[in-house]
Amino acid sequence: VVEQLLRIGRRVVVSFPNFAHWRVRGALLFRGRMPVTKALPYSWYDTPNIHFFTLRDFVDLCAELRVTIDQSLALDRRGEKIAFRGPWWFWNLFGAQAVFVLSQRSAQRDAPSA
Repeated sequence: VVEQLLRIGRRVVVSFPNFAHWRVRGALLFRGRMPVTKALPYSWYDTPNIHFFTLRDFVDLCAELRVTIDQSLALDRRGEKIAFRGPWWFWNLFGAQAVFVLSQRSAQRDAPSA
C-alpha cells in the first residue's frame, strides 16, 4: 500500500495504532488475549485492519522499501503528541499511535557522494 501511495503522490501521511504500546503488551501478558481498546476497538477476528504491527516494524518496512521518513511523531492514548523526542524503543513502548510523513527517495539522494 505504501509503495502504491508513493507511486501516485509525492508525499504520503500514514497513521496507525501501535501494537507494541505498553497497554497492548500488558493485555497480552496478563489476559492472554488480543486487546480491545479505544484505538483498537474490534476483536481480532472482526477487525477491518489488515495487519497489526509496531512503530519499529513500520520504520524497518520504510528502510526495506527505500522510503524516506520526512517527519514522524508518536501520540499518546488521548491522541496528543508525545513531547519527548527519544529513541524508537521509547516511542514503540509508549506511543499508542503514530503518524508518519513519507516520500520516495530520489535517485539523486541515493547516489554516492564524491
